[in-house]
Amino acid sequence: MTETQKYTVSRTINASIDQVWDVISNPELHKEFDSSGRVRSDEKSNRIQATGEVFTMNMEGPNGAYKTDNHVVGYNEHKLLAWATAPAGQDPLGWQWVWELNSTDSDTTEVSLTYDWSKVSDEMQKKFNLPLLDEKELEDSLANLAAAVE
Repeated sequence: MTETQKYTVSRTINASIDQVWDVISNPELHKEFDSSGRVRSDEKSNRIQATGEVFTMNMEGPNGAYKTDNHVVGYNEHKLLAWATAPAGQDPLGWQWVWELNSTDSDTTEVSLTYDWSKVSDEMQKKFNLPLLDEKELEDSLANLAAAVE
């Protein structure tokens, strides 16, 4: 187990908060900013609109194709979007992704991305070999997001 159980990275993106929100709140577009290379597509393309929703992603990893259910645990339109990820059909196991947006002006948005696995049991951390991504990969996700909206 690592001492750090959460990474947060930030980037200023030259796009309006509406443009950034439109991408991160639409699971169909998550492949555009994924830096892990695992996201293939979404199972259902409804825009995220509330806490409690679940969206399913089609993934590909070292052991082949799989699906994740992503339970929306934080939602404040144009400000915060967070989801806890689980193997499809299961309850979340304790890791989550948190996107925070702050409009610095009409054409610029400060975006923070947090990958938090602090609530994952030691057993599950070993099973899934957490963390799945490092800070550089999170920074790459923000660069990919910037490229998608700028």
